Parts: sequence; C-alpha cells; structure tokens
Amino acid sequence: MSISSFSTALSALAATSTAVDVVGNNLANLETTGFKASSVQFQDLVTQSFGSGIGSTQVGFGVGRPITLRDFSQGALQTSSGPLDCAIQGDGFLLVKNSAGATLYNRGGSLQVDKEGNLLTVSGEHVQGWNAAADGTLNPTGPVSDLVVPTGTIKPPVASENFSFDFNLNAAGTAGPPPTTFSSSIQVFDSLGAPHVVTVDYTKSATANQWDYSISVPDADVTAPIAPVTGSLIFDSQGKLLTPAATDTMPAIAITGLVDGAADMNLTWNLYNGAAPRVTQFTQTSAVSANAQDGSPPTQLTQIKLGDGGALLAQYSDGTQITVGQLAMASIRNPQSLTAVGKSDFQLSELSAVPAVGLPGTGGRGDLLGGSLESSNVDIATEFTRLIVFQRGYQANAKIITATDEITQATIALKQ
Repeated sequence: MSISSFSTALSALAATSTAVDVVGNNLANLETTGFKASSVQFQDLVTQSFGSGIGSTQVGFGVGRPITLRDFSQGALQTSSGPLDCAIQGDGFLLVKNSAGATLYNRGGSLQVDKEGNLLTVSGEHVQGWNAAADGTLNPTGPVSDLVVPTGTIKPPVASENFSFDFNLNAAGTAGPPPTTFSSSIQVFDSLGAPHVVTVDYTKSATANQWDYSISVPDADVTAPIAPVTGSLIFDSQGKLLTPAATDTMPAIAITGLVDGAADMNLTWNLYNGAAPRVTQFTQTSAVSANAQDGSPPTQLTQIKLGDGGALLAQYSDGTQITVGQLAMASIRNPQSLTAVGKSDFQLSELSAVPAVGLPGTGGRGDLLGGSLESSNVDIATEFTRLIVFQRGYQANAKIITATDEITQATIALKQ
C-alpha cells in the first residue's frame, strides 16, 4: 500500500518554510530605505486519479515551490537632513553601475560623494546621469555616465559688465546754492575678482526736472586718474524718466590701467528694466531701493546637494548655486520581473522589458524629491498576520506526518 500523504505533507512543510523565510526577510528590512516587500504565491502539484471514471477520485501530490512576487508600491516619504538624499515619488528607478560595470536599478536614494567627486550610493555603486558641460549646459538626451561633482574647487571670478540702481530723486531738490545732491555706489569686480566701487553723484540742475550725474572710480584703483563720465537725467512732469530713453545707448564707463593687473573694464549703467525706467523723480526723499551688477569674485565650493527633479547643485561661498549634473531615471513596464541582487539593487531578467531612460517626471517616470527618503513598504501588521497563518499551516502539516506515521505503523502491525 502506498500512502502519498507523507510526501504531500513534506512538500507543504518545505513551501511553508520558504514562506516564513520571505516574511522574515521582509521584517528584517523594515527600516531599509527603499526596500520593497515580497509575498509568496502557492501552487498545487498535479493530481492523480483513482477509480474507473476519469476524475472520479482525485488526490493531489501536495504544493509546489512557492513563487515570490515583489511589491513595488510606494513607500512613505520622510524628510531627511542629508543634502544628497532623494526619494522617488512614483514609478521608476535610479540607474547605478557596480564595480564590474553592470547597470543596476535602485530606489535607495541615500547618496554620497567620494574623495574623487564620484556620486555613489551608500554601498558604493556609481550613480548615472548627465554631467554639465563647461558652459553649464546639460544634454539629457545623450548617453548617461558616472556623475562627478567638483570637490574643493574655486569658481573663477566673473568680470562685471553691467550695473543698475532702482532709486528716486527728490523732486523738491533745488539748484541752490548750494544745489541738492545725492549719490549711489555699487561694488563691481574685475577679471581677477578684485572689488572696485563705482560711485554715481547726482546734482540738481537749474533746468526744471533735470539732474546731472557724474560716474567715477577711486583714483587708487588705477595707475592714472580716469575722468568721470557725465550726463543728465531728464524727467517729465509726472516724474517719469524721459532722457535717456529706453532705446538710447548709454556711454560705456571704461576703467583702464587697473593697478592689480586685471583686464580693462567696460561697464554699462542700465537705467531701464526692459522698457520700465529704474529711476523716478517724485517728491520723496532721494533713496536707492535696489541695486545689481553681473560680476562675482572667486568663490569656494561649500556644498553639493540634490534639488527636486534630480538636479545636482553646487553651492558656493557667495550663496550662488549652479547645476553641475542631472540624475537619470529608468522606467520598466514590468518591474516584478526584476531580480533582487542585494544592497537595494535590482537587475534585469530575461522577462524584463527594455528600460526607458530619461528625466524624472517625464515619460511615466516618477518625480525625484531632494531632501527626502522613501521608507520600506513593509507593513508590520500584515507580515505578522502572514507569519501566524504560515506557522499554523506548518503545525497542521506536521500533524499530517505524525498521523501518516501512525497509520503506517498500524498497517505494519497487521502483518504480525
């Protein structure tokens, strides 16, 4: 007599043991950033038929090896203090390359920079994306490569070419004597990054609604004194600037022979913001409300951080930020086909669709949020419920083995 219940119960013990292993792995990664939980799907084995009629009596051979399915649902997003942390909101993966040069897919989001400036995951894989060219441009349609950020570098100075003031000249000013005067100053930078103060002095003219100006730089900044650039500002009866007009070309302020050896400067005073004048003449105290210039001194790199959308930003000591790279993302139509290889990485299997690589937030790819991390999507309550069910199933099938053994012993005793 053949009793198949023994092997049937053994298959159940093996399958249930695998299911417990999956639950244990899920619970072990409860705090793993970006971890995706797995579930098990059981499947029965082929049945055997007894009796004269086909299918009149069918007994199965037990349960087959469980199939594990990865749950790629969104994990909770949490604010992080790491400047290079990022979280994927929606579908998609970060592209990374391991030491062997193989492309892997990751949702971890905890990134760091090594001493050579390579952007890495916490486990050392190189993050892929697009590096900015020397002129700051990015080509997100080109091939991806290892992202490299500047480390310990100095941003070169930018020589000033334009400056402006937003200000009012008091319409109550008089030609005197002494005449009403006002002045405004701004710091500009030469090609070596040295600062120079440009001063504009305004003097009320005897002509109605007119102020004369004189632009100068300190004599100590140049090898030979430079004659001030002079001109007039003429307003209408409503206090609006008439001359120079928005279409007029302002004379350049040439600063030559700088004592620090920098290149000669040619500055333009912008009196208009588009077609709107920056200067008015109202009966109000003369005052500057804003000023601007387009130069900058040399600055030291102070921090690298990730912005929303995956932009890699370099912040300098003067507070300016420039984009030095862009993270790439990949969308895969059937992510359940991916194979986990550890370290929160996945690799393609023979069933995986071809990844579509592009910018975050495009082509069905999710958004990248800087200063955030995606928590594990493991639900502890669900896992404990599954654990109890699997434990009870294991105990029940162990009872089957015990009962089968007792039946076998009774059968053997019949021969004695």
